[in-house]
Amino acid sequence: MENTDHTAENNMLRTELELLIKEREKLLVITGVAAGLIAEINTNDLPIRTVEAADLLSTSINQLPEETLQDALSAVHASIAS
Repeated sequence: MENTDHTAENNMLRTELELLIKEREKLLVITGVAAGLIAEINTNDLPIRTVEAADLLSTSINQLPEETLQDALSAVHASIAS
């Protein structure tokens, strides 16, 4: 009985981990696309409310660890221009 409980728990954890990995992959793509959009926009051509939203987005993206940002850019085949 105990072995069955462990197997069920392991299966549940495996399923949850797989869901989290898929969710992370989707979030990396979204973040990569957002970072690419921010890098390409010209704020001089945008209304102030749009610039403020872009600033909020870029601030959030900049708070990511460098490795995560690189993973996000890789997910959309982008790179940071140096």
